[in-house]
Amino acid sequence: MRSNCFYLLILLAVSLASFVSSSQAAGLQHNFYKKSCPKAEEITQEIIWNHVESNPALPAKFLRLFFHDCFVRGCDASVLIDSTTGNPAEKDAGPNKSLAGFEVIDKVKTAVEKACPETVSCADIVALAARDSVSFQFKKSLWQVQTGRRDGTISKLSEANASIPSPFSDFATLVKDFSNNGLSVQDLVVLSGAHTIGVGHCNFFSKRLYNFTGKNDADPSLSPSYAAFLKTKCTSLSDNTTKVPMDPGSSTTFDPHYYANLKQNQGLFQSDAALLTNSRASNLVDKLTNSDDFFNAFKNSIKRMGQVGVLTGAAGEIRKNCRVVNS
Repeated sequence: MRSNCFYLLILLAVSLASFVSSSQAAGLQHNFYKKSCPKAEEITQEIIWNHVESNPALPAKFLRLFFHDCFVRGCDASVLIDSTTGNPAEKDAGPNKSLAGFEVIDKVKTAVEKACPETVSCADIVALAARDSVSFQFKKSLWQVQTGRRDGTISKLSEANASIPSPFSDFATLVKDFSNNGLSVQDLVVLSGAHTIGVGHCNFFSKRLYNFTGKNDADPSLSPSYAAFLKTKCTSLSDNTTKVPMDPGSSTTFDPHYYANLKQNQGLFQSDAALLTNSRASNLVDKLTNSDDFFNAFKNSIKRMGQVGVLTGAAGEIRKNCRVVNS
């Protein structure tokens, strides 16, 4: 009975948050800059593709940047704001210390400001950079990005620490984190598929190898052969600098291989393994091993994520410099 009540509350929370998100996203549209800055998306894509060509690690970084931005105050580019003496910003929160790609975002902003001053938001640039960087591999856009976001003026380290989902989370905690942003269990499973590219730091999963329950033991849900491999990379609990691919053998290719690994108990983080602890989520994992199903689902889920808490119309501002709130 308690379990049924829990999932009913989650359903209600998702429904309410979805209503709020839809209302806030009403100002978004395709080709928002068609008249005000017709080459905005072309300029963005050209710069992003040029950088990805020389640095194939960037797609994972831009996806993570977009995700971390949207989960704190919505998709408002607040993650780009630099800290000041009186205000420690999101960028310096624990989960965000390893974010990257800021300099490339700056280059895009400089270029669009030159073409169309004070017109294109940093929030839209982040959303476009995530899409364009992942799409470079395919030489075509994998999903459409609605634009029209405006930039937030508040960025707090404490809010990032409290709001960004943890790689140590169990399934119930992940569901709550996503439902707080109007995102469903399906969105949780689909967006976790972004772990098909990129790397993870040892300190975010080494407890699973060496001290899972505090008894110098390994996580029993982790494949023994995979655990043995990870131990050759992360040799102690104190290692916080070594990085390993989240999707061995396919860490720079955006594909559904993450789910095949997960089915073999080779998810790197506890939050990955947690997806197999719920029957609905586990069934989705099975379905998403199919490429067409994964790509179709991902474009829908990332579109929903891109609508979270957006500022449109007269709300927020168009930052002249993505790192600094307008004076």
